[in-house]
Amino acid sequence: MNISRQYKCSFIAPAKMLAVVILSSSGTYCFAQDLEPRSYSNIPIGMNFLVVGAAHSEGELSPAPSVPIENADLTINAGVVGYAHTFALAGRSSKIDMTASRICYKGSADFQGERVSADRCGYGDPNIRLSWNFYGAPALKPQDFAAWQQGFVVGTSLQITIPAGSYEKNKLINSGANRWVFRPGIGMSHKLGDWYYDLIASVRFYGDNDEYFNRVTLQQEPQYTVQGHLIYNFSRGHWLSLNTNFYFGGETQKNGIDSFDSQENVRFGITYSAPINRSNSIKLYASTGVITQIGSDFDTLGAVWQYIF
Repeated sequence: MNISRQYKCSFIAPAKMLAVVILSSSGTYCFAQDLEPRSYSNIPIGMNFLVVGAAHSEGELSPAPSVPIENADLTINAGVVGYAHTFALAGRSSKIDMTASRICYKGSADFQGERVSADRCGYGDPNIRLSWNFYGAPALKPQDFAAWQQGFVVGTSLQITIPAGSYEKNKLINSGANRWVFRPGIGMSHKLGDWYYDLIASVRFYGDNDEYFNRVTLQQEPQYTVQGHLIYNFSRGHWLSLNTNFYFGGETQKNGIDSFDSQENVRFGITYSAPINRSNSIKLYASTGVITQIGSDFDTLGAVWQYIF
């Protein structure tokens, strides 16, 4: 592939998918705490990306609003591997990405009046996502992309979470969720000089878990997320982003009985991304809960490495 150094150092955007998947690939927690800058940026077609990431989260978090625990003090470490490929769809840029994860939990919480602890690892539910930038993002080959200047870009996506992770119905906390999740989304990105801003909205539709803990059938209402990102571009592929989101809904029912655990939470984060050489880049990120109703009062640190080929 004949690509200039200036071009190769500029494409670190697909590494953003790890920032969320490190958290959300676990079917049991953090599903809506996405902070994904540049999710709808244009990318040249015919590119392949391999990404490997790790994240550390700790604090007073609940693995999910459906889990009836209190005063949780958990540490969660996750590792993720992912692959992305860009291609043309109806003359516009598109991307498909896939991720798999390994997640380890350690900590304690109050459950039915007793202090309980857990220390185990498992595989998270894999994700596959198709993204299509249908406005303002022509499908360009690498040699043509370097001269392209971004204005407004609008796109849509569909992510599917497959219930193939580790799950044991006799355990309250699992790495997998034993249910399908469908997440359509829409977003826009706009460039003004060296600044970008992103606005993204999505909703998760949950399938039922018929083998939830204690022989219960778990159902969950849709959960809605709105994200905003303010990004400063130092140079091609070198940028800093301030991120925030608001997510709400997602109330659960167990055997048809409401759990009264609807969420209204806000998180804030920062992301720094930089190229290393022609084929490698790295991204560092951190986030914290700002307004917490249920399950989001924790801190996260993470890093992602990306290889372009």
